Amino acid sequence: MIRTKKGFTLVEIMIVVAIIGILIAIAVPGFLKARETSRRNACQENQTKIDGAVQQYLIEENLENQAAAVTALGGASGWSNLVGEGEYIRSTPTCPSGGAYTLNNTGPAVTCSIANHPYPGGS
Repeated sequence: MIRTKKGFTLVEIMIVVAIIGILIAIAVPGFLKARETSRRNACQENQTKIDGAVQQYLIEENLENQAAAVTALGGASGWSNLVGEGEYIRSTPTCPSGGAYTLNNTGPAVTCSIANHPYPGGS
């Protein structure tokens, strides 16, 4: 009777580990890029909401321009005055990457402190 040992050889295991490593090396950068793209899009959506709220505030308060609205709201960090029940934005939007939103007197109404989260809109 011939006895054969069952199992994997070291070479077979090394090949499997190498293949898994190659697959991970290909998949991880794509996953990280997709996650950053998702965060950037969410940040831009938040900026759009804040911009819309500033524009509504500007119209409802009969203010002449964006600079007047920013001043009336309390400066660069005054957008939080637009948030709350019965206000322009129901809940406080936060940047998914931890950035902070700032109101501007000119150009886009709102920007994020994270440089790669630009808001393409604005007035």
